[in-house]
Amino acid sequence: MTGLILPPGQGRKLITKAQEVTFKATEAHGSSISIFEVVVPPGFDVGAHVHSDAQEFFYVLQGELQLLAFEPIKRTEENWHEWESPEGDRVVRATEGASMFVPPGTPHAFRNASDQPARMLFQCFPSPIHELYFDEIAEIWSAGGPPDAEAIEEMRRRYDVSQITPLRFDPPLLLDSPSATERQAQRR
Repeated sequence: MTGLILPPGQGRKLITKAQEVTFKATEAHGSSISIFEVVVPPGFDVGAHVHSDAQEFFYVLQGELQLLAFEPIKRTEENWHEWESPEGDRVVRATEGASMFVPPGTPHAFRNASDQPARMLFQCFPSPIHELYFDEIAEIWSAGGPPDAEAIEEMRRRYDVSQITPLRFDPPLLLDSPSATERQAQRR
């Protein structure tokens, strides 16, 4: 098979605890746009960031994501969840069929604040910048233990990612597990 037609679920996969990425169209296929199907687990927040050259497109296939694509009145370094644009734009709760286009230079972010995985189609121009990025971040996530923040920051600089707020992955606690119950009691 040439790889130009892929049955559902097919394509090269990178699976980590933080994301599942399936490569659908790549530079190796002759594409100038990298296209991926991404499963975003509950608790994943890519953090607000900006690309100087790349442009991106996100399309929610299943589930729910919070999306942001604007320059805020004030950039905060802790999180982007309360940002507002001068025109009054705020974070959007995006469900199946919602999309987000991100021109170069536009701060943007997504997170899964729900308790269910979300699936999205993600496109990036030019190829292969995000293909290489996903390969390398999968290696970092797979190294075991907490991800090396310095390695992620250095890698992001090489791939035209200027991080504004941190990438986070805080899976929801299982409410019936003793550790979750203990943690909730400690928060009170």
